[in-house]
Amino acid sequence: MLVYFYDLKPKTKNIYNKLKRSFYYHFNKIKSNTFSYKTKSVFVVPNKYEKIIDSFFLGFKGNIEIYKVKTDAIEQLC
Repeated sequence: MLVYFYDLKPKTKNIYNKLKRSFYYHFNKIKSNTFSYKTKSVFVVPNKYEKIIDSFFLGFKGNIEIYKVKTDAIEQLC
């Protein structure tokens, strides 16, 4: 499974709302029931979606900071 951490980082404050609307509009188009997310900046997807999610994020290159973690298990503490 893959864990993605992301943060929208627009180049100027004036384009933040436009970037945010565009990001979530396109994210909702590719989102699947198999995606797990509890916060707006972290989500977990199965390995088979890696290329789709990576290409989605590349569309926002320069305006977003992304980290990807590959793992076998995630444990909820609380």
